[in-house]
Amino acid sequence: MSPSTPAYPTELSPTENELPDLRAASPDAEIAAALVRTAGRLAARMRSSGLLVEEKTSISDVVSDADKAAEALIVDRLTGIRPDDGVLGEEGAAAPGRRTWVIDPVDGTYNFVSGLPAWCSALALTDGPEGAGATVLGAIYQATTDELWLGGPHLPPSLNGVPLPALADRELHEIAITTYLHPPRLLDPRLRDGLVRAIAGAASVRIIGSGSIELAAVAAGRLGVWLHADPPLWDWLPGSALVLGVGGVTDIFEYGGHRWHVAGPPTALAQAKAAVLGLG
Repeated sequence: MSPSTPAYPTELSPTENELPDLRAASPDAEIAAALVRTAGRLAARMRSSGLLVEEKTSISDVVSDADKAAEALIVDRLTGIRPDDGVLGEEGAAAPGRRTWVIDPVDGTYNFVSGLPAWCSALALTDGPEGAGATVLGAIYQATTDELWLGGPHLPPSLNGVPLPALADRELHEIAITTYLHPPRLLDPRLRDGLVRAIAGAASVRIIGSGSIELAAVAAGRLGVWLHADPPLWDWLPGSALVLGVGGVTDIFEYGGHRWHVAGPPTALAQAKAAVLGLG
């Protein structure tokens, strides 16, 4: 990050920098909320101080020392209070367990290191090993807006403690679709054409660059349908839990050698899927 890149207004007092006194008896939702909030604030502070950034698979697929520090913080605390649970993290954390905490310490890292505000820290808890099984809950914290999303299929989702309303059913042409396609993948015609067919049926398209923020926006009715091909678990599970919790639907299907993930209102989701498959 260059010295001229603007810092975010996320100065925190020393007491705010500390994790709450989480214990083994603390509810899963309380733990998830505290961990993503603290990880997000840690990342924001580190960003304000200057980052070390490395490429992973491409110039736009990057990792910073804040990603690594935030993931380490989450894993360290979970090891102490949920020792029987496993972890699966974007930056390499992996440990087996009866249940699994899926960790995205900084989702939207390219935005994060570029000075764009659309990034977050995200967690999902599943009831099986290695991220398998049903998703219990998702937690997403966007430090730049101080928004904490929390909920799941059996935990009514909320934004900063305020319950989200039930998701209204809509048709695709009435709402925005949110997606992403890494530029080199535009050369894959079945991937490109399926995505274009779905976009063409929507009211608008938004590419934000953070899967969890996009899915949280779908759950809140800010965006309409989320459609991505081959997303990793940590980009999908935290936010899809919120969508399910507000009465939306999710689907995973195969087309063109890719595994497509879609979430949103039932009618619009069915229309987006049909468009990808070339059926409508």
